[in-house]
Parts: sequence; C-alpha cells; structure tokens
Amino acid sequence: MRGFRNLMSRASFCRQRFNPHGAEINSSCRLASHRATYVSSTKTTKSVLNSGINGSLSGFKSLRSNLLPEQWNHFAGQRRTMFIQTQSTPNPSSLMFYPGKAVMDVGSADFPSARSAMNSPLAKALYGIDGITRVFFGSDFVTVTKSDDASWDFLKPEIFAAIMDFYSSGQPLFLDSQTAAAKDTAIHEEDSETVAMIKELLETRIRPAVQDDGGDIEYRGFDPETGIVKLRMQGACSGCPSSSVTLKSGIENMLMHYVSEVKGVEQELDAEDEDAALAGQME
Repeated sequence: MRGFRNLMSRASFCRQRFNPHGAEINSSCRLASHRATYVSSTKTTKSVLNSGINGSLSGFKSLRSNLLPEQWNHFAGQRRTMFIQTQSTPNPSSLMFYPGKAVMDVGSADFPSARSAMNSPLAKALYGIDGITRVFFGSDFVTVTKSDDASWDFLKPEIFAAIMDFYSSGQPLFLDSQTAAAKDTAIHEEDSETVAMIKELLETRIRPAVQDDGGDIEYRGFDPETGIVKLRMQGACSGCPSSSVTLKSGIENMLMHYVSEVKGVEQELDAEDEDAALAGQME
C-alpha cells in the first residue's frame, strides 16, 4: 500500500524512487490528489443536494470540485458551509473523506457492520446509505467502503450530506465515550519485552503508514512458541487487493527485522471478513 511503500523504502525493504513530496514514482498505487468539494448544510440538506444536481449524472460528477448552487430558502435554516475533500485509497471500494475537522481525538475506530455502528451517530447515518459496507474513523478522516455493485457517483452526495448533517447537529461522535478508541497497542506491566517491542513498532512505525491509506491495524496477540504475530486489518485495508502484500512484504519484514523473536505475521479475520471469504469460495 502507498504509505507502507514509503515506510519500507526507509527500512531498505523497497527500492522504489520517491519524489520530494513523498508520492511514489513508477508505482501501481499512485497517490491521488485530494478532490475538494464545497458543500453547505441545513436541515434540508438532501433536498438541496437533489435540486442542485438536477438528477443528472453530470451533476454528481460536478460534486468533485465545483461549488454547489446556492438555492436556499432563508426560512429553511441557517446555512453552514464545509470544505470536504476526498482521497482515493489502494482499495477501489474505499474512499477517504476529510471534513476539515478533527474526527478522532485519540486512536481510530472501525465499524465492520451496521450493528457495530450503533454507538456512533455518524457511523450509523453512513450505514443508512444503501451500498455502504464498512465505516472507519481516523484522526481527521472518515473512510467509507462500498459494495462492488454500488457507484461512487451516486454514493458521494449521500455521504457528503451525512457528514454535513452530523457536524451541524452538535452530536457527539460516540454515545459511549469509553468505547471510542481501541487500546490494542497500549503497553501493560504484564507484557513481555518482546510484546512491548512489537506494540511500540506497530504504534510508532507501522500504524501511521497504514493510516495514510485510510485504514489501520489491530494487534491481536503474539505466540512466543511459534513466533507468530496476529493482526487484524481495518478500514480500507480490510479486503484491499494489496493487503496481503502489505502484511507480508511490509509489516512482517519490519517486525522480523527489529524483533528477532518474530517469525511471521498472520491476519485474523473478523466475522464479516470470514463471511465474505466463505462466499467467495462458494462462487
């Protein structure tokens, strides 16, 4: 994945050339520039969006960079303007949305199913859009994953509306703040020196690179007998065609390089990923 190639080059695991701005040269996963969109929000956001695009496909495409028409009723509510940027990821089914505001104060949050999103008003609203299969919160972005048969041209306006309505509502990101962020890489007194080193590498060297691609990794454990580290891929990294390359060529190589006790890395699938993998085998 893009962020990991940059990381691996510094650790001598990848010999690709980079330009001065950090984007790769001659790579199949090119860093796409942010696509900016001005959008405005009131309680009637969706109706305004629909009137602005006139029901045409070209209207949807104009959302990528054009200012939406300001067809407002002064009695409909106070207008709020947001500058939302989108960025592609190595996973063609996932897009990163930057609302121009902080999303997660600490850590990240993954919502692999609609049931897991019940604690977050924003994640719940995004799952209310037909075709959304996964939601992920990063420090300043929201990654949304769609089904294969859904089109971004039709999903983007709905996603923009959901993000705008949430930030204008004043609701908290989580109904229960205690479940807000994962603490998987927190170092505990009972952790061995090996486990502490693994967690530190994941938190300081590996996680930032993975988050640049709209995803994250979750530490699931280390078996000292086999030397296997178990990780779970989240956000855009889950189901990404290049996730296995990232896991083996990137994460595994780095952990084995710095921690001699590590002999390999394995991916642990969540229930949704296991169901998807099983469905793929049956086809």
